[in-house]
Amino acid sequence: MQIQFKNLITRLGIFFIVVAMMAGCGNAQKDDENKTDEDQTTTQQEGEVQQEVPAPAVSDVSFTDQEGKSVSLSSLKGKVVFINFWATWCPPCIEELPSINKLRSSFKDNDNIVFLMVDVDSKMEESSAFMQENSYDLPVYIPTGDIPPDYLGNAIPTTVILDKKGAIAARMEGGRDYADPQILTSLKELVESE
Repeated sequence: MQIQFKNLITRLGIFFIVVAMMAGCGNAQKDDENKTDEDQTTTQQEGEVQQEVPAPAVSDVSFTDQEGKSVSLSSLKGKVVFINFWATWCPPCIEELPSINKLRSSFKDNDNIVFLMVDVDSKMEESSAFMQENSYDLPVYIPTGDIPPDYLGNAIPTTVILDKKGAIAARMEGGRDYADPQILTSLKELVESE
């Protein structure tokens, strides 16, 4: 009887650890009826592109690359910007990286789109090594300051796509298959737009 009780306690402990880890990646989503107007930009179906929403003070949002060079979002106006917020410890983040790598290769020779893989933990060496170990051709960045909640809310991975004017064209929380043809088509339309 005492052994069965210990097994039950052990199983419950493992269950709570798994739940805590999943919550740590921020996979929980809000109920639609509880969303405010501001929250309406936070979730959407896979492959869907939202209406344009003005981006928050983009001149204040900047990131640093592997060479220590800073890039501000305001300096990227005129280009489509694909920003993925991720971490090396987050399973859904890791799971979507091959499809993001494939998507980026589709735009390899196109100067009108920029990909920013932003490590939310700001561990440049660790995230760069991770990309190299997995043979991903994805540029790693770290934030130079606070990330506005309009970009990064409650979950990673989160992907934000800015149009050429710097407005949020799409914001997706949770893992995605970026090899989805609908996502590629939507991005091509943004890249080809004026």
